[in-house]
Amino acid sequence: MIPGVSNRRRFSDLSEQEILALAISSEEDDAQIYRTYAQRLRSDFPGSAKIFDGMAEEEDDHRRRLIELHKKRFGDVIPLIRREHVAGFYARRPIWLVQNLSLETIRDEAAAMERQAGAFYKRAAEGAKDADTRKLLGDLAAAEVGHEHRAEELAEKHLGADERDEEDRAAKRQFVLTWVQPGVSGLMDGSVSTLAPVFAAAFATRDPHQTLLVGLASAIGAGISMGFAESVGDDGELSGRGSPLKRGIASGVMTALGGLGHALPYLLPDFWTATMVAFAVVAVELWAIAFIQNRYMETPFLRASMQVVLGGALVFATGILIGGG
Repeated sequence: MIPGVSNRRRFSDLSEQEILALAISSEEDDAQIYRTYAQRLRSDFPGSAKIFDGMAEEEDDHRRRLIELHKKRFGDVIPLIRREHVAGFYARRPIWLVQNLSLETIRDEAAAMERQAGAFYKRAAEGAKDADTRKLLGDLAAAEVGHEHRAEELAEKHLGADERDEEDRAAKRQFVLTWVQPGVSGLMDGSVSTLAPVFAAAFATRDPHQTLLVGLASAIGAGISMGFAESVGDDGELSGRGSPLKRGIASGVMTALGGLGHALPYLLPDFWTATMVAFAVVAVELWAIAFIQNRYMETPFLRASMQVVLGGALVFATGILIGGG
């Protein structure tokens, strides 16, 4: 291969045999993706898993019809050509990323897959000269476009309104348990627990640089500590709280951000200017925590506000008293 020159074929340069081969490999890939979706969802969302099982069977049927046409026209040997061999052709998300997708995202991904496949078959049919090939590709274009309706039919069969609502609620609960709760706990711990050392250092030294160093050390140290504690304290198998790695990342990152919020203002050279900015940041942090608790954890806003603001105010006052003493 000459450096700088792509080894991909243009779609317009593909022969009808190569287009059929590309369609066959694409149907095989899509069926496998749907089966992977089904496996990923089966334990928590069995109704949706059955929908993807049905969609995988549809893709298998398309593949069989394409292979039969290829054997009739070109024989048994199918050229090896895949999506990545064609310039500008649509790509699929790497299958290992399925573990990181929410239920709603998986549904959206499947809808996008059907739209892309429908556009491919429509374009391929327009360029086909053989009548049988043109007919099959046109039929498959209509089938892919109609898969959205097929998915609705499968949903009605396997996923009633009550079951779908329950799956949506379960998906929301899982999101809250895996990301929101550890993140909020981390944000609260980082914001509140670092108040005392940051403002104690600030009022003891009146030196923005020294205060910044204390704040950075407190925030980053707390983030590492909380991240490890969250990830090793519960593997999620029995509690149902999801991946310990995800929870550790959520907790660690949000803890560090919570502490950095009122430490970074001390990048400003003037002590009192930096301190006033830090006061404002603390107020925003505490109200943000109360909002998140109300929004995602359904804690009444007034109660969340009282808990967060009162606790933060006590720690904040402690730091000032110790530093100014």
